[in-house]
Amino acid sequence: MNFALQVSLAPVWFDPAETTSTSVPFIVLYAVHDALVKPMPGQPMAPSLAESWTVSRDGLVYEFVLRRGVKFHNGEPVTVEDVKFSFERYRGTAASAFKARIAAVEVIDAQRVRFRLKQPWPDFMAYYGTPATGAGWIVPKKYLEKVGDEGFKRAPVGAGPYKFAAFNPGVELVLEANEQYWRKTPTVRTLVFRAVPDSSTRLAMLKRGEADVAFTFRGVLAEEVRRTPGLTLKAVSASVTEWLYFAEQWDPKSPWADRRVRLAANLAIDRQGLNEAETLGLSRVTASIIPRGFDFAWPAPLYEYDPARAKRLLAEAGYPNGFDGGTLFSDVLYAPVAEAVANYFRPVGIRMVLQPIERAGFFKAVQEKRLKNVILIGSGALGNAATRLEAWVAPGGTYVYGSYPDVEELWRELAAAPDQKSRGARLERIQRLVHDKAVFAPIWEFPSICAYGPRVAESGLGLIANYPFSAPYEDLRLKAK
Repeated sequence: MNFALQVSLAPVWFDPAETTSTSVPFIVLYAVHDALVKPMPGQPMAPSLAESWTVSRDGLVYEFVLRRGVKFHNGEPVTVEDVKFSFERYRGTAASAFKARIAAVEVIDAQRVRFRLKQPWPDFMAYYGTPATGAGWIVPKKYLEKVGDEGFKRAPVGAGPYKFAAFNPGVELVLEANEQYWRKTPTVRTLVFRAVPDSSTRLAMLKRGEADVAFTFRGVLAEEVRRTPGLTLKAVSASVTEWLYFAEQWDPKSPWADRRVRLAANLAIDRQGLNEAETLGLSRVTASIIPRGFDFAWPAPLYEYDPARAKRLLAEAGYPNGFDGGTLFSDVLYAPVAEAVANYFRPVGIRMVLQPIERAGFFKAVQEKRLKNVILIGSGALGNAATRLEAWVAPGGTYVYGSYPDVEELWRELAAAPDQKSRGARLERIQRLVHDKAVFAPIWEFPSICAYGPRVAESGLGLIANYPFSAPYEDLRLKAK
């Protein structure tokens, strides 16, 4: 089965330890690797490499029982030592949260591993057992110690339904079925993932039969898919939100430090018009970076499209003739949205220069805090309100450029909240503060608009709730010839 991906393939996605707070790395992880616990069809947290787990009454101990007989692709058994090793080397999203809250990972016996917390952490499984992070995905300790981190990225070995076969960096990844996969033997023998960042090229490949499944279409191309005989458009509900991040709001010398400027930017965007033009009206306009279906999500009041008020706010802030807002960064895939936002900004007086960047490099630059001015960004990571805030709002978060004292204080209180009710109250207060300060300009929650061709009997799209791509891969099927 051939996939046309919307992004360039990056070796960093082959290693669960490097997982970012987006859904894209899981395109590879669901194929090559496996987790102790992960979302599966009908189950937001399904037993996988762990056949079961328990939580102590005081909430301080999580114990996992390993599934017997599971092997990595190189024939080595999956052991509790691999579980401990995988967690301890994890350095992706929320790594600091794990380190701050987990006292020890203990091997009890050949089948059991125990996570001992410093204090109760109700969100532990939301972080560890869902694609909010990659911390629960297991790699082979012996092999990794032999080849090293870079060698592992060149030839990853996992315990997933497909084995690494070949990789042409940035171009193509070929995987072969793991016939000994514990859940079931995959029906489709070979998966080929091709990097095709240009949407029109992905569509052309679908029409010619060069691709069976293609991810991410928008605007007129999505409409063309819908009209083309033999192609099926599939809008997959996903926990994907997209927003503008005002990276310079903590710099007193920047215009973006003024809340009125950030509020003006929010009011300048016609979100519903953008929705109709880019996603066939299938998106949900939002004023939050947290999907509405997440636990503890606060329904932030929507921003009106009001360019006249935006101009008045800019004048009050000292910019009656507008100002040069610097660079608007985005990844290449969402450059059309960034261009539309810049076009909405221009009439109210905010002048920006667009700078699209290839996705893997884009997220690395954001994580390293190298981008300035304004960043169009988004996330499809699963979890709840706390996991999303951890990555994008909390002090020290993976993508956090700065924070505010009142937000920081509430975040500290959250760690000691005695029950879910008090946690929920603090999470709501944080979200209210983020909205009041206009930290972001949220745009929409959008579905993953994908397509598949006539050979496909089961595309995997939508099988896992709120996951935007195909999975689980062992469930994919082609039609009989």
